[in-house]
Amino acid sequence: MEDNLYNLSFEKAILSSVIFEPQTFDEVSELVKASDFYLPAHAHIFEAITNLNRKDHPIDEEFIKKELVKANKFDENAMIEILAANPISNTKAYIDEIKEKALKRNLLTLTTEIKKVTLEDKYDGPQIADLVEKKLYEITQDQLSSDFQDAPTITSNTLEYIKEMKARGNSVLVGVDTGFSELNRMTTGFGKGDLVIIAARPAMGKTSFVLNITQNLIDQNKGVAFFSLEMPAEQLMLRMLSIKTSIPLQKLRVGDMDDNQWSFLSDAIDKMERSPLYVDDSGQVNINQLRSKLRKLKGQHPEIELCVVDYIGIMAGTGNKDRHIEVSEISRGLKMLARELEMPIVALSQLNRGVESRNDKRPMLSDIRDSGSIEQDADIIMFVYRDDVYLYKEEKEREKAAKAEGKEFTGSYVEKDEEEAEIIIGKQRNGPTGHVKLFFQKKLTRFVEHPSYSGVEVTFENVDTSSANMNINAPTASMPTI
Repeated sequence: MEDNLYNLSFEKAILSSVIFEPQTFDEVSELVKASDFYLPAHAHIFEAITNLNRKDHPIDEEFIKKELVKANKFDENAMIEILAANPISNTKAYIDEIKEKALKRNLLTLTTEIKKVTLEDKYDGPQIADLVEKKLYEITQDQLSSDFQDAPTITSNTLEYIKEMKARGNSVLVGVDTGFSELNRMTTGFGKGDLVIIAARPAMGKTSFVLNITQNLIDQNKGVAFFSLEMPAEQLMLRMLSIKTSIPLQKLRVGDMDDNQWSFLSDAIDKMERSPLYVDDSGQVNINQLRSKLRKLKGQHPEIELCVVDYIGIMAGTGNKDRHIEVSEISRGLKMLARELEMPIVALSQLNRGVESRNDKRPMLSDIRDSGSIEQDADIIMFVYRDDVYLYKEEKEREKAAKAEGKEFTGSYVEKDEEEAEIIIGKQRNGPTGHVKLFFQKKLTRFVEHPSYSGVEVTFENVDTSSANMNINAPTASMPTI
């Protein structure tokens, strides 16, 4: 049985190859990590080689020994056996064997952990299933990590990040592209592990806004997972086709199009069929089910860069609990899942009706339903606001009141093809708050920037204003095209 769990000869051969041919370390380090070695002495030697490479020191016997002695982990016999082993040319085949053995050991360890947590009263069945699934995902995705990272590792990773940012020149986009240049400047894009909340009152266009972001990403061949709890997948696709083709949504719904529009639609459908978009419109889903589905989908399609949840308010709870507690579990679960999968999760949320009782109806953080946990867990909170929604509503109310009194009513509200819209950043953990002005094309359910307009108002809250994402003077993007 032990032969199935490790192969010490292969471990020695790989380490020997790296010591005698240090140039192979870059290739080896991309595929194997210290915990893949069964023998602790071998793992320690690989760690020492990794540290030497990070510090740009020579990878040879003397420097490895010095590194291990300093850490009180030097095993002379193990080092002698490795130096006596024959270096190999085909390291990939040996690494595959070691990785397979490590996977089996991890799975064996997992079976022991399953038995332990199952016998404890601390967890119920769904919690145990989620813990097991999470651990299994980590194992199969080869994302196991130690409990702590030491200072040299953290500083080295940070330096690499800074160098990468410098290499990008003047680009302010660090995370996922929103498709809106000014919003990118404010946020530097949605970062890996971010929980982004987009909130609004009904009819403001929060679903349309996130579909604009989705369309931008899939046009770049970047994958999006979309959990639509309120709207069937076909309705989402109709909206996205309207955004992409500039054909009014109502015309698409009834098929009322001329020959040119049919041609545009045909081209758009051909492109959308090849797009990396994955929609779950099952309606009822709780945080455990969402985690399970997204882990599986991300494992099958690593190109997925963004997950959208539309919306938190109708996500099912996991038990008969107070709704505030359930929302807290959902928001915390989404944040932890974003970190686990190293991708941003955008979740939509409703606002309380209290916002409509104010003269200035622009939303604030306190307007979010069950706002305490959401505000705490979110990295970015944005509000979608269109003043015309309230102007139209108020006119309809005046018209209704006039008719009830038998009076003649003359309306003053003029419906526009484009309405001004604001994206209000109410919270940003690593950047400024403020407003970005866009325009909403109602017939196309599309938000756009105008090339001649740079509509940004920024409020800095404990933010270094010299950082790259504070530069807000570049021109905006043009309207989207097919």
